[in-house]
Amino acid sequence: MYETPNGQNQTKRQMRQPLPSAAPRLTNGLTAMLASAVGIAILWPGTCAAQPRHAIAMHGEPAWAANFSTVPYANPDAPKGGRLVQGALGTFDSLNPLIVKGLPAQNIRGYVIESLMARGYSEPFTLYGLLAQSVETDDERTFVTFTLDPRARFSDGKPVTPDDVLFSWQLLRDKGRPNHRTYYSKVKKVEISGRNVRFDLAGANDRELPLILGLMPVLPKHAINPDMFEETSFDPPIGSGPYRVTNVKPGDSVTFTRDPNYWGRDLAIYRGFWNFAEVRFDYYRDANAYFEAFKKGLYDVRAELDPSRWSTQYDFPALRDGRVVKESFPYDLPKPLDALVFNTRRAIFSDIRVREGIGLLLDFEWLNKNFYFGAYKRTAGYFEGSELSFSGHPADTRERKLLAPFPGAVRADVMDGTWKPPSNDGSGRDRDNLKKALALFSEASFDLDGTVLRERKSGAAFDFELLVTTKDSERLALAFARDVKRAGINARVRLVDAVQFDRRKLTYDYDMIPYKWDQSLSPGNEQSFYWSVASADEQGTRNYMGAKNPAIDVMIESMLKARERKDFVSAVRALDRLLVSGFYVVPLFHLPDQWVARWAFIEHPTTTSPFGYLPETWWRKQ
Repeated sequence: MYETPNGQNQTKRQMRQPLPSAAPRLTNGLTAMLASAVGIAILWPGTCAAQPRHAIAMHGEPAWAANFSTVPYANPDAPKGGRLVQGALGTFDSLNPLIVKGLPAQNIRGYVIESLMARGYSEPFTLYGLLAQSVETDDERTFVTFTLDPRARFSDGKPVTPDDVLFSWQLLRDKGRPNHRTYYSKVKKVEISGRNVRFDLAGANDRELPLILGLMPVLPKHAINPDMFEETSFDPPIGSGPYRVTNVKPGDSVTFTRDPNYWGRDLAIYRGFWNFAEVRFDYYRDANAYFEAFKKGLYDVRAELDPSRWSTQYDFPALRDGRVVKESFPYDLPKPLDALVFNTRRAIFSDIRVREGIGLLLDFEWLNKNFYFGAYKRTAGYFEGSELSFSGHPADTRERKLLAPFPGAVRADVMDGTWKPPSNDGSGRDRDNLKKALALFSEASFDLDGTVLRERKSGAAFDFELLVTTKDSERLALAFARDVKRAGINARVRLVDAVQFDRRKLTYDYDMIPYKWDQSLSPGNEQSFYWSVASADEQGTRNYMGAKNPAIDVMIESMLKARERKDFVSAVRALDRLLVSGFYVVPLFHLPDQWVARWAFIEHPTTTSPFGYLPETWWRKQ
């Protein structure tokens, strides 16, 4: 998985000031007792024997042995140098991606700020050593110990120390994004011994937590003022990653320059990565201007999500003469859930029959034919196209046991795996689905009065606002508004800028919005951030629909406790069934592959990871 520049000069100055240590070294018995009381301890050398490993997998064993030398989806002989210019649609008003406030620039995480461990992109969820050269945990995962690589350095030359890890954990636990606060508050205490940092996880009952901590951003204690951490800033962050931010044009562009002294350039997990000497991200407010800029060569690589544009608008001279290349990349991840999201906190969408009825009215077949050249596939669930999806799979014994305490929470056709999103005849005037929708509305006390759907008791017209932020989403929203108009519903489409959209999204100030959830092959703690009861009322989460179903919490807990892959898959499928049965969204569609156009001087490895293409492994042709 990631913000207006008012008062930035003051913020920059304050963030540069080093602050007193958040956890000063303890030098006597009294201070050690005090530290233990607040959940911080120093573990003196020799207190426990370490059994470190080079990697940790969520389920099973890591695929690569400790002596692996490269990864299959990168070219270890890729040439270094040159510049990559990438485009981004939208804007930014901060360089801090770890706080709720503001809209952060892309790729600060990874390019500048590193974590203790790095993903292996050939496996669902396995981490290999990065800042931490080894990891240790027990069978119950009641603790995890990371041993820092003595070579690890921040870009200012200062070493990465256990104090930095401890500082980062405390700062993000107390002032980070809601998901960080949730995850890191599960840690009972932290102990330091030499280069070792031990997280005590007793009582957390969360088998994913050691890996979540392995992905924790590590920040330089000496360069951050905790009192100003939650304020947006354009001050270039100091990190341990392969790049430094060297130029910022607020809202317009960010330039990253590769650190020639990057400490991790010879690590096996990153061999063949980070090949460009400079990477610049240019931001565009308008989708058409964004595309035209690519055609003119103003940026080098473009991921395309619009089938009509992909089919009809790439016939320009640079493509015809081979200077631009179009490619499709297959991938094994669950297909993203692109959807129109009901805000069930609003009374108008609180009745599940209303939500189901509105879902019947979307004419996907007409949209796909007339807007998208038939290229899209309809999305049925939240983990579409993977082994984690409920679709096509009757609930097994394990799933039924998990769902037994919640009778009626899953529809019968979802339980047996046969449910699919409603299909229309593609005419834009399907009468059968309209009749079904009106019947559901009537059950929910809404009746058609001439051409207006009204609440039976109050007589109020059924009216809501659909908030969008791009011209493409506006076009889709207007077509959807036309579909629901046939049932007497007035959907008002409102186009706002990206900053306003993000602010309203974070505070759940909307009736309906389009949104896309990306999923991995190993969903875990982030699912609580997406769908849990607690996340529904906490601002800044991704529970945009306001789901409040205790059964969902139980399935997430079961996922986190699963030791075997088969038990994990059953728990995720049970979660999928609950979410689909709740009709929290109108599911839209997905592309079968990743579509990318690139200028031909940008090259990539011959092998694509199961996660799809990875721009950090690409290079400039010499």
